[in-house]
Amino acid sequence: MKEIYITAFSTFFPNRPVANNDMEKYLGMIDDIPSRAKRLVLKNNGIKTRYYALDEAGNVTHTSVQMAAQAVRKLCHPGFSIADMELLAAGTASPEQLVPSHGVMVHGLLGGKNAEVVSFAGSCCVGIQALKYAYLSLLSGDKNNAVCVVSERPSAWMLARNFIVEMERLKELDKKPVLAFEKEFLRWMLSDGAAALLLQKAPAPSGCSLKIEWIDICSYAHEVETCMYAGGEKDAQGVLLGWTLFPEAEWLSRSLFALKQDTRLLDEHIVKLGGRFLMETVQKRNLRPEDIDWFLPHLSSMFFKDKISEELSSMGFAIPEEKWFLNLQRVGNVASASNFIMLEELVHSGLLKQGQKILLMIPESARFSYGYSLLTVC
Repeated sequence: MKEIYITAFSTFFPNRPVANNDMEKYLGMIDDIPSRAKRLVLKNNGIKTRYYALDEAGNVTHTSVQMAAQAVRKLCHPGFSIADMELLAAGTASPEQLVPSHGVMVHGLLGGKNAEVVSFAGSCCVGIQALKYAYLSLLSGDKNNAVCVVSERPSAWMLARNFIVEMERLKELDKKPVLAFEKEFLRWMLSDGAAALLLQKAPAPSGCSLKIEWIDICSYAHEVETCMYAGGEKDAQGVLLGWTLFPEAEWLSRSLFALKQDTRLLDEHIVKLGGRFLMETVQKRNLRPEDIDWFLPHLSSMFFKDKISEELSSMGFAIPEEKWFLNLQRVGNVASASNFIMLEELVHSGLLKQGQKILLMIPESARFSYGYSLLTVC
């Protein structure tokens, strides 16, 4: 078997960090009333600052495509240029358009030369999916290098002006114009940004490289209904109906394109199913807790940190807190880019030593998918 390495790491954040007290300056207030849910959500998620590709007037400063391209350019060095790129594997949970795909839009902005481009759409697992495609492409001998990039701009969904029509409709129906918690919840959870990785068949001549030992991904969509979604609405039976099934007049009056989260399903399943898949992976890969030097779990909220720790302990796979590496409180929940952002920070922290093992954990609540990957420091 060949060995594949991540040899370069980069991130891109738009503008300056935004503190909790300043969030509504950027996102706006719905119906000109400060959010009542904001304080509760922020208390639970533990996030102190995040990034928005917006100015204080709510104008877009960077698109998801532009942030991805910026992250890819930062991978370049004397031994690698955009023109050398053979494969671009791109992912996002917040695409700028339906067609063309996110990946080809990034390629178009990058320039360079013709290359294979694949795009992954969905939610938090699109980054690990893109990484696995890139990894397998090199492992098979089909490509000599690959760039994996993920970028997110969920702020586009969270602006108050997106809910104006729904609020007016509620007033016309003599109902109190209050945004449903499932739509309000994620306005205070998400952050914008991008991250990119360069994969090659040999370690970098200098600096830190990470050998990819394995990547495992699994979906439990056959067991649980949709939990997080945009571009549709669930009916009384919990079935997700896509936007094409609604009259155009209802796209705005129902805020169909708002990002929504069923917090009941989230709390009930996200940790439990993640633990179940981890135990399957542990047996498959003969993995022991003592093998892991660094644990990088993607957390949507610090609320889940203790729950995950308790679940690991209950399964006999406890990972001491000193092995956890998190930056959620400082950069926010950047969805599919979160794990790569953590990885880039850890690599450049000076904390890594040759031979150490890093376990990535990526849960996706959209319809409960999970990814795990083991990396070795070289």
